[in-house]
Amino acid sequence: MGSEVNNTSTKKPPSTASLSLLLSTKCFPVKPSSPPPAPNSPENKGSDEMNGHGAASPCLSAQAASAAAIQKKPGGWKAMPYILGNETFERLATFGLLANFMVYLVRVYRMDQVTASNVINIWFGITNFAPLVGAFISDAYAGRFRTIAFASFASFLGMLMMTLSAWLPQLHPPRCTAPPQSMSSSHPPCVSPTGGQMGVLVLGLGLLSIGTGGIRPCSIPFGVDQFDPATEEGVRGINSFYNWYYASFTVVLLITQTLVVYIQDSVSWVVGFGIPTILMLCSIVLFFFGTRIYMHVKPEGSVFTEIVQVFAAAFKKRRLRIPDVDGGGSEVAKVAYYDPPAQEAALLSKLPLTDEFRCLNKAAMIVENDLTAEGTPTSRWTLCSVQRVEEVKCLVRVVPIWASGIVSFTAMTQQGTFTITQALTMDRHLGPRFQIPAGSLMVMSFLTIGLWIPFYDRLLVPALRKVTGHEGGITLLQRIGIGIVFSVLSMAVAGLIEQDRRAYAKSHPLAPISVFWLAPQLVLMGFCEAFNIIGQIEFFNRQFPDNMRSIANSLFFCSFAGSSYLSSLVVTVVHRVTGKDGQPNWLANDLNVGRLDCYYFLLAGMGIVNFVYYLVVAHRYRYKSTLQHNKDVELSSATNV
Repeated sequence: MGSEVNNTSTKKPPSTASLSLLLSTKCFPVKPSSPPPAPNSPENKGSDEMNGHGAASPCLSAQAASAAAIQKKPGGWKAMPYILGNETFERLATFGLLANFMVYLVRVYRMDQVTASNVINIWFGITNFAPLVGAFISDAYAGRFRTIAFASFASFLGMLMMTLSAWLPQLHPPRCTAPPQSMSSSHPPCVSPTGGQMGVLVLGLGLLSIGTGGIRPCSIPFGVDQFDPATEEGVRGINSFYNWYYASFTVVLLITQTLVVYIQDSVSWVVGFGIPTILMLCSIVLFFFGTRIYMHVKPEGSVFTEIVQVFAAAFKKRRLRIPDVDGGGSEVAKVAYYDPPAQEAALLSKLPLTDEFRCLNKAAMIVENDLTAEGTPTSRWTLCSVQRVEEVKCLVRVVPIWASGIVSFTAMTQQGTFTITQALTMDRHLGPRFQIPAGSLMVMSFLTIGLWIPFYDRLLVPALRKVTGHEGGITLLQRIGIGIVFSVLSMAVAGLIEQDRRAYAKSHPLAPISVFWLAPQLVLMGFCEAFNIIGQIEFFNRQFPDNMRSIANSLFFCSFAGSSYLSSLVVTVVHRVTGKDGQPNWLANDLNVGRLDCYYFLLAGMGIVNFVYYLVVAHRYRYKSTLQHNKDVELSSATNV
């Protein structure tokens, strides 16, 4: 986990050049009083640390641009309570709702399990794809502060709608006391929700998705914006921010998953939804309290337009022949690339031209009529700078690593579905009177994360740093890989535990096994989250181009959306393939006659295949290279895991 260096542009970019993502004329400012990085400093380390473990990254131009424009120092840790508080309460509203939402839809809205499951899967998928739209709006038009502010109000209104749906009798079906499948006159059939009641539910969920789409992709970049990566203090602040960011809301969820879920399950849905609603309102007030402290980054246009421009320019010049970048010789000398020089001392770090995805290099090749008399491109759709091309390559490189997260997150989604189903068949009593709500079991994973992160950040990382020489102890790709291993172990252990639970249930039908037998698989999943999720968050933020850190975070949440849909697909296939010839389905409603253990082993097998795939793509991955704009120019090449 290393340093990043602000880069900025002293000129306002054209409207079509969004997000300093693609213009090589974008520069990295150096404060007059700030000395250049030392030869052995983290800013000048080699490519083995281009994962964010010590390389000068070109990924913070917007911050420095804004700093130069408004002459305001970053808020640093003073701004963190406001930013982390806002993000934490948003997650409290969303995940607090999701943890027990299946029970709410079945008990209050009188939905059958299939309909309720479809509602949850569709909403969860949309909610995790929404950050991609929010990132686009933030980076191109609104800016991170305004996007978070607007999204926070949307989340509050969404939670308010959910609270009203539980509070007002007109907004949900009447209470039903009929036993299942009862058609007698004394027990009339349960009434399904009306169109209006479903409209209120969908409106509430839609507002929550809008809030999630605006807050999640912007909270981490907005937090990083508050630190000055040109200083040692700022670098260390960024390094710790990623860990404490995840640990802070995990500890809060640890508390709320027990208290709020218990209130929803045993006291009142109105109170259970009302608490997150009030806390969300408090988070809005808290967020605006820090307005004068924040470091604000101005939006610079549509990043998607600039990405398309690189591909369009490369396609138009597809018939051109280019030599290897490292080939040397006279043939290279004949090739002219549009790579404008740094303007004075403004450029501290710059992406060099590489031979990877060399077809995209054609977008930067200069041909007749590509340049005006002043030396600027006649059209950005026919000529792009080397910096722009290389930044697009950063996006292309990340996609295979991103895809590996979908399968590992599929294992994680089981905590909210079949793990809860298992818990409902087990002894959940804690003492003679208190019974643990099934939806609160995920607290075991949260507790693992909450205890592990401080130990990892304060004790283990410094010890590993002495051995490996990396600022973060291990590389980000290694951290992600360890998380994938834990996801496989979790599913394998879950299968073994389910075998024992099923055998015990058959031999002791009146004395169910304790729910704490599920603890090992949940603890292992906690380690998976601590390594994989945090590793991916930081990896995307480090490896994505400058102002695309919002999109980097939205891409991370798209992994969860993909895992939700993949999980639904696997469940559907298992239902159709198993249970033939009179045999029970693996996922039968009665777990004692089904084979949920086989389903877990299937997910573990998928995880093993995914891990092999990850090793291949991680080995082939080439970290971002940078050119240090000092007296000595250093070209950092790529490295593996």
